[in-house]
Amino acid sequence: MSFSARWPAPAKLNLMLHVTGRRTDGYHELQTVFQFLDFGDSLTFTLREDEQVRRVSEIGAVPAAQDLVVRAARLLQAQTGYRCGVDIAIEKRIPMGGGLGGGSSDAATTLVALNTLWKLGLGVDALARLGLQLGADVPVFVRGSAAWAEGVGDQLQVIDLPEPWYLVISPDCSVSTAAVFADPELTRDTVPIKIADFLSAGGRNDCEAVVRARYPAVAAALDWLDQYAVARLTGTGSSVFASFADKRSAADLLAHLPPAWQGFVAKGCNRSALLDRLAG
Repeated sequence: MSFSARWPAPAKLNLMLHVTGRRTDGYHELQTVFQFLDFGDSLTFTLREDEQVRRVSEIGAVPAAQDLVVRAARLLQAQTGYRCGVDIAIEKRIPMGGGLGGGSSDAATTLVALNTLWKLGLGVDALARLGLQLGADVPVFVRGSAAWAEGVGDQLQVIDLPEPWYLVISPDCSVSTAAVFADPELTRDTVPIKIADFLSAGGRNDCEAVVRARYPAVAAALDWLDQYAVARLTGTGSSVFASFADKRSAADLLAHLPPAWQGFVAKGCNRSALLDRLAG
């Protein structure tokens, strides 16, 4: 008989993103800060007795075979020799192409959940290493703690941050991360800072100028939000955000959001909902 279980896949924000160099292999050296939101996707795993891995939800134009959740499940099978499969249903709430980590979070939840449901016994370090094969942001979701990240975003150090309320706005466009990092106008020589520097003075997003120039809808959202609070871009976008001391202030501004944009209010979290589900 099949068994089903529901697991969260939270969104994230990049509270800053500094590009400090470019490696000979073409990848960029980064400094960034990840914080989770109490908002995200939800994945339901239904175990199968055969070896099939199936995504049973339609997710935009993403073919099932290319979906990170399917790749994550098959990677676990390949690494462990496990001979049973799973059907994966995704309730998608995180806007796609918004820099909120939806695909990476879904992949991390798949690794963590199936490690538990399949009783594989892999530790968090092993799961994070597998996650890195799927994407640079996957390990931070596997580990589930707000983090300072360096390297290509894979060298993580837990960081304790304030947990404000955020208004997140997603214009109706999808940003190409590859195009942003390939742009000759991208700043690639920001002087590295320390965690203490960020905690005392904050940071910026080096991708913002390029995204503003390439995507007028994102520039418009930043300009609108910046009238009311300090607006910032998360990752390479397209989503933008601002922090507020309380939920009502963020919700009041959301009520006046121009109709062309999506938006939501969420609380910043230093501990991922995935860790809470795993502990429960």
